[in-house]
Amino acid sequence: MSLLVAENLGIAFGGVKAVDGVSFCAEAGQVLSIIGPNGAGKTTLFNLVSGVYKAREGRIVLNGRDVTGLPPHRLAALGLSRSFQNLQVFTRMTARENVMVGRHLRERRSVIADLLRLPSSERQNRATRAAADDLLRFVRLDGAADTPAGALPYGALKRLEIARALASEPKVLLLDEPAAGCNAVETEEIDRLIREVADQGVAVVLVEHDMKLVMKISDRILVLDRGRPLAEGPPQEVRRNPAVIEAYLGPGHAREAAHA
Repeated sequence: MSLLVAENLGIAFGGVKAVDGVSFCAEAGQVLSIIGPNGAGKTTLFNLVSGVYKAREGRIVLNGRDVTGLPPHRLAALGLSRSFQNLQVFTRMTARENVMVGRHLRERRSVIADLLRLPSSERQNRATRAAADDLLRFVRLDGAADTPAGALPYGALKRLEIARALASEPKVLLLDEPAAGCNAVETEEIDRLIREVADQGVAVVLVEHDMKLVMKISDRILVLDRGRPLAEGPPQEVRRNPAVIEAYLGPGHAREAAHA
């Protein structure tokens, strides 16, 4: 089932087409990876899909609904969540509090109840805290729930961002370079976590430069070059595509992909 459909998306900046005629489908329970050289339009495409930019061409369908042009908060409420390449955690808040922040769209809130500390507000706080603790266990950070995020190692912060993105109970999860800067052990943890998220029925769309990770966990791969789609298919097909090897993989990346 296609939870996210992009049709002929396009946007230009100063007359230069950053994304041009890009289409893809993200299926429930699958991982779609978007790869390409620097400047290929990957993050711009993410910004279009997540509502940061408004597409000049094409449309976006989320869970059967045309959401083209909707702002990020509306898309989040409809089931689309995103992480960013650069860490966006609140370093002075605990790991648990960071995840609780991501839960706000699923809370039933009342200003009066909160001000008067009514039982309904207390129940909501307990439910949010419990949901955050469940997600911390899922990303294997339950032992750090009360630790300030600023004291966590880099790889743990990457998993914390994924936990916070999952707190809104998304149907579609966009992950922008989730393993960037991670060592081999941390990358393996991210690898396993992404697969577990997809196994829960979430459609995962991934931008990543680590070809070993991409080839290992992806169900399908979309390759961009200069804002346009170059190839799309399963990993074993993409890694052998001569146009992909020439434009992006190159000899070194091709060897890495072949051994994934």
